[in-house]
Amino acid sequence: MLLLADAGMTEYVITVAAEASAPERHAAQELSRYLGEIAGARFEIVAPDAKGNRPCLAVGAGAATAAGLDPEELEDLGDDGLLIRTQDPDIVLSGGAGAPRGTLYAVYTFLEDTLGCRWWTHEASYIPSMPRLEIPDLNRRFVPILEYREPFHFHAFDGDWAVRNKSNGNSERLDAQRGGKHVYKGFVHTFFPLVPPEKHFAEHPEWYSEIEGKRVHERAQLCLTNPELLEFLTERVREWLRESPEATIISVSQNDWHGACTCDNCRAIDEEEGSHAGTLLRFVNAVAERIEDEFPNVAVDTLAYQYTRKPPKVTKPRHNVIVRLCSIECNFAQPLSHESNRAFREDIEGWYAICDRLYIWDYVTDFRHYVQPHPNWYVLGENVRFFVEHGVKGLFEQGSYQSLGGEMAELRAWVLAKMLWDPSRNASALIDEFLTGFYGHAAPHIVDYMHSVHDAVIAANYHLGCFTPHDAPFLSPDLILEALRHFSAAKSAVRNDRERLAHVELASLAPMYLALMRWDEVRERADATGQEWVLADKRLAAVEDFAVIYDANRMTHLAEWGERNIDWLRRECAK
Repeated sequence: MLLLADAGMTEYVITVAAEASAPERHAAQELSRYLGEIAGARFEIVAPDAKGNRPCLAVGAGAATAAGLDPEELEDLGDDGLLIRTQDPDIVLSGGAGAPRGTLYAVYTFLEDTLGCRWWTHEASYIPSMPRLEIPDLNRRFVPILEYREPFHFHAFDGDWAVRNKSNGNSERLDAQRGGKHVYKGFVHTFFPLVPPEKHFAEHPEWYSEIEGKRVHERAQLCLTNPELLEFLTERVREWLRESPEATIISVSQNDWHGACTCDNCRAIDEEEGSHAGTLLRFVNAVAERIEDEFPNVAVDTLAYQYTRKPPKVTKPRHNVIVRLCSIECNFAQPLSHESNRAFREDIEGWYAICDRLYIWDYVTDFRHYVQPHPNWYVLGENVRFFVEHGVKGLFEQGSYQSLGGEMAELRAWVLAKMLWDPSRNASALIDEFLTGFYGHAAPHIVDYMHSVHDAVIAANYHLGCFTPHDAPFLSPDLILEALRHFSAAKSAVRNDRERLAHVELASLAPMYLALMRWDEVRERADATGQEWVLADKRLAAVEDFAVIYDANRMTHLAEWGERNIDWLRRECAK
């Protein structure tokens, strides 16, 4: 056991090498900041040769080596792997030499796992107070199995939240000192951005889909067997990458609709391959091969989505091709191992057999109604493990990404970040920890709400997609009334805790939204059964109560399409 600080005093310093990278220096600053907050002592940052006889926390590869660590122990950690070790009297916190994020993750893992820090959201955290700070023997070496980790929620884009919770995806605001990230050029649906039909269709209709014997571009794709198109698009890819040298992945992917080409050449390949993914993958492989010499460190990403979801029989992705399989048709009330998700399971098994870099585009919200109950909470962890067991290397978890205020978005982002970093974690324990930490004494009532909605969707055997209507069968008036009562009790439990009360009020928008959307039937059910009514008596008054919380949380969207906002809700409730 090492005594790091006691009664506001410490003998320890933090060492960071003179040649340390920006992420290593930021890691040292973060460690100094949080140790000071936890122990009430000042932890000075010095170069290894300036520490004298003082014990140290050695941050980064250079400082770790100066503290006596064999440099070979930092090999094979990749970009994100870490090593944490006590070497009495010193403590080593490091990633691999030259790694952009490993040392940052070592520091945050030490602060989390050893000292108990939690960063729930971009605005809410828990930093313990420990005037006597003792550190047990530590010896951990960890390399995450997922190379790409992105919980795609609005608040999770914050760079500090992302790096502290070890997310490294394209959309997080991660600058150089925060370790950077995987950078896409053209994130998705790039066929027409690469080959705009308004510029090229008139002269080259043969580059676009043939449908029912006619070349079209409206709601269509590209003709992926056209050799001139291949050369043109490849040069466009080179142009894009020259414009964005920071990119590590470029998307060459289908538009967000159907409309695959059915010309004789495309049809022949698709029939041979047993899937439209055949023409797509042969085309993307050809692009990836052509750009590899100039861009050896860039992968070409494409989708297995809707009509291309089924893997091809013959063609395999090249080593520098990423296939991003999309789960949009799945039943998110049940784990992906459930019989209702058999078709997706068969597809991922097929891709696992042929693809070295398989990514997943997963869906963890209701895009039609961001704030209504979406009971997928209890499958999140099991699904992450399912993906990893099927060879997945990157996970993109698409949530309510345009606005704060998505239903239980804070919980989903945090739990997913933990599971993406270490899929062996117990997701149920993580959910319980978040609820207790974020909602305080209101947590038991939030648990009751979650259980009641989850039980309802399972009992109804409802296929929970990501576009669930507000009058789905499992969302009965009785369930809405019960949920409103759970949140009324939750608010009462934290009425003297301003921060937790604000958290509960935001979560309470979920049943409140349903009650507003279905006012007459929910109110009539309450009157007919004598159930307590906890909202304002008048619908327009209740919507203004909703608006107060909406505005306080700087919300802008109630659904993925922007016209559904608070003014839209007011209009709906005034009808």
